[in-house]
Amino acid sequence: MYICPVCGSPLKENKKGFCCKKGHRFDTAAQGYVNLLTSSHRNPKTAGDNAMMVKARTDFLSRGYYEKLANSAADVLADIVGDKPAAVIDSGCGEGYYTNIYARRLPQAQLYGVDISKNAVKHGASQAKLLGLENVHYAAASGFELPFPDRCADALICTFAPVSNDEYARVLKKGGKLVIVCPSPIHLFGMKSVLYEKPYLNKPNEYGLKSFAPCGSQRIEYNITLETNADIMNLFAMTPYYYKTPAEGRERLSALQTLDTECGFDILIFRKK
Repeated sequence: MYICPVCGSPLKENKKGFCCKKGHRFDTAAQGYVNLLTSSHRNPKTAGDNAMMVKARTDFLSRGYYEKLANSAADVLADIVGDKPAAVIDSGCGEGYYTNIYARRLPQAQLYGVDISKNAVKHGASQAKLLGLENVHYAAASGFELPFPDRCADALICTFAPVSNDEYARVLKKGGKLVIVCPSPIHLFGMKSVLYEKPYLNKPNEYGLKSFAPCGSQRIEYNITLETNADIMNLFAMTPYYYKTPAEGRERLSALQTLDTECGFDILIFRKK
């Protein structure tokens, strides 16, 4: 289903990877992903999450703290595509934790995980191989330049990643569904109470989805206890607070061995107009 990022022609798969009619070739890595990130304004070697960030996410998510969210989002996708064959794009899929859960939940669908980080899709593809998932495909590419033809996808999901109205509208079929997973107001308030003297609620995101109409939503909120300092610091490394917290807040958090905090997520569903 991929298109060439250079000329836009369809890509055909061969033993080594993918090739278009104009001869542009893209090898499939040993882990099972293809690098389609060739935009001149991005550096494919350094774009997106680095290896440390991927490891932090992997270690934290493997502990099951966000499993309730992953299963709920998978149920939403299952309700959208039903039992029919379908193409589902996970834009900004990161290290593939959610993508592989979606693929396992939707065996009749083809899942396409796309992320700008080669480190992330490399891990996701490796895990998919270990799990024996044959209906999931990974590519290093930008969510703002998706390597897919027009009107090819039945559904697209975006979890804690930047959103592109124009690209999502382009690749979704008429009436296709867009699912956005984002933090609710109380998400990680307990952690922020340690990091900041005046913790704050999250403000709703403004996505500017002029090509879409809202058609459903659900909120998932629960409390968790992070049981080790490693879990606490791995979660911290996954958040924007990692980059903007003053040293005093970092020191307070790094001194903790356990932490109680809220988890809050909104699953927003939109229909392409």
